[in-house]
Amino acid sequence: MSAEHDKVSTVAFLELRYFSNALMMQTACNVIVPGPDVPGPYNVMFLLHGLSDDHTIWSRRTSIERYVEGLPLIVVMPNGGRGFYCDAQEGFAYYTAIAQELTHLVEHLFPTKTPWCVTGLSMGGYGAAKLALSLPARFTSAVSHSGALEFGSQAIGLDGEPLSAEFARILGPTPTGGPDDLFSLAKALRPVQRPQLRIDCGVDDFLLASNRSFHSRLTVMGFPHEYEEFPGNHNWEYWDEHVQEAIEFHRRNLGF
Repeated sequence: MSAEHDKVSTVAFLELRYFSNALMMQTACNVIVPGPDVPGPYNVMFLLHGLSDDHTIWSRRTSIERYVEGLPLIVVMPNGGRGFYCDAQEGFAYYTAIAQELTHLVEHLFPTKTPWCVTGLSMGGYGAAKLALSLPARFTSAVSHSGALEFGSQAIGLDGEPLSAEFARILGPTPTGGPDDLFSLAKALRPVQRPQLRIDCGVDDFLLASNRSFHSRLTVMGFPHEYEEFPGNHNWEYWDEHVQEAIEFHRRNLGF
């Protein structure tokens, strides 16, 4: 048997169950922690899921554990429900639960250091941009895969119709310019505050037009960022491939 076959992963994979004061209920996140052969303290990457999934999906559908093996990086995969990582006008306060409450819990439980980074897909791509644009001193590097990046900027959906009742309860009747509008958050930052931002999307993805629009608007406002389109659709084959590029982007920006 080759040495490669003999190699054993030294990362630890944890399911963290805890009570969230922001959500007023028990919730969970999955955490990948480096093994004892990788000395800490560690940078942290929040890895956010999409609309129809939960905190288990990245580890079930990608090789994320293998991709971060040997890196001084803790990966935190929260449960964001269907809340778009926002504090809903009517509903759950997922932004507070994840961006504030969970960050403090991770710092309490693990040997961490700043700055941190964040990656997400679809709803989580929007969430990654939101966390970085609203908390740029903490999340200094962000990657959105196939992100729903125009969510929160207007009271209509991709089809031009009014938002569904579910999304309207999150955003309220007039979201433009509010705390969930990524364009408003980006404009509010001084150049020195801006996080490093990377956006990618598949050319057959139904969110491609939204990603192109977001890229164009950032360019117009002079907000530096990386933008790439690749072959692919809104699926796990695409995200498993391109999360590896996200990790390399964060490695360059955070220096781990």
